[in-house]
Amino acid sequence: MLIFTAVLAAWIAAETLLDRFLEARQAVVDMFPSRRRPGWTYQGFIRAMHRWAGPLLSLLGGAFRSEIRQMAGRHWTREGFTAFAVDGSRVECPRTKANEKALGRGGRKKTGPQFWLTVLWHMGLGLPWAWKIGPSTDAERNHLRDMLATLPSASLLVADAGFVGYDLMAAILAAGHSFLIRVGANVTLLKQLGYTKIENAQTVYLWPQEVQRKNLLPLVLRLIVLWKKGKPIYLLTNLPADQLTDAQASVLYGMRWGVEVFYRSLKQTLHHRKMLSAAPRQARLELEWALTGLQLLGMVSAAAILSRGKDPLCWSVAMSLRAVRQMVQEKTSRRRTGRSLLGRLASAVKDSYVRRSSKKARNWPHKKNDPPAGQPNLRKAKPAEISRSKRLMAINCPV
Repeated sequence: MLIFTAVLAAWIAAETLLDRFLEARQAVVDMFPSRRRPGWTYQGFIRAMHRWAGPLLSLLGGAFRSEIRQMAGRHWTREGFTAFAVDGSRVECPRTKANEKALGRGGRKKTGPQFWLTVLWHMGLGLPWAWKIGPSTDAERNHLRDMLATLPSASLLVADAGFVGYDLMAAILAAGHSFLIRVGANVTLLKQLGYTKIENAQTVYLWPQEVQRKNLLPLVLRLIVLWKKGKPIYLLTNLPADQLTDAQASVLYGMRWGVEVFYRSLKQTLHHRKMLSAAPRQARLELEWALTGLQLLGMVSAAAILSRGKDPLCWSVAMSLRAVRQMVQEKTSRRRTGRSLLGRLASAVKDSYVRRSSKKARNWPHKKNDPPAGQPNLRKAKPAEISRSKRLMAINCPV
């Protein structure tokens, strides 16, 4: 009952936490008339959440990932890879003293307390796979490193330029996974180092000076240059061209945009742009159950869409949410329309029209004007670096 109430509260668009709880509670009572009725007070609900939310969320996380794997079928892979997009975003919280002390303010000027949320998004089904929540001063790279253990073997991580770094990339490779990550001007790559016996025009090495001083091995990588609207996009991968072609890399990196749409769905469609809880512990629970609710909504919708032979990436979050809210209203008002929930969710797909104009808004006062990632610094390896690499190569004898 606690799970049902928490998930339904995450789906309800009321303006206060109390209203969300009362509506969710009434819906649970109507759905399970023979069960013992849950408590009346929001305070009692929160006390129960503090007691049970940790074990419940851990249990649900593993069960949901297992269910996603079983239901995926041929959509488990895209372009031959079990691919996951990863990205981070900040989530606002009320400006209370407790939130400011516990969460900090890691964004731009005049921002309030925030959570830093990092999500792994399965690119085959278009569903969240795992996430990590921390204060605004956390780093998304550290979050990803903590979530590597949740990934299936030999996964491919697709990410933007914020995830470039020797330590993180080495950790991904050590865990048995691969990556396709955009790289920008803040990274220096070496050419013609000679550490690998076969080099080509795309062969580069990531080997920062501090790493060299520790006698750590250089990362042998491949630099892919894609062109979009006349502008270059630079991607780094550890996979050779016979395993990941430039065309496949273009498709997969384009699909990465789905994780950005996921954040828009969470914040805008589900109205969780800003948490409502005045205390950090409750705010974290609020965000955890909002994510769990969106994940569950996606799983049920994807299963219904798959049953009709459609691609789950055509899922419309807004239409699914509308269908669920209508069913809740019908349950509480005891009106019946004759349409099942699964039938409605199977029809919750995006429009198939082809856009013929730009989505860019006119005269929109954009708050973000971040420059593009730019071109990485490419330079030829220095003689001292070549000598050091040969010494390491003699010790490690790479194939």
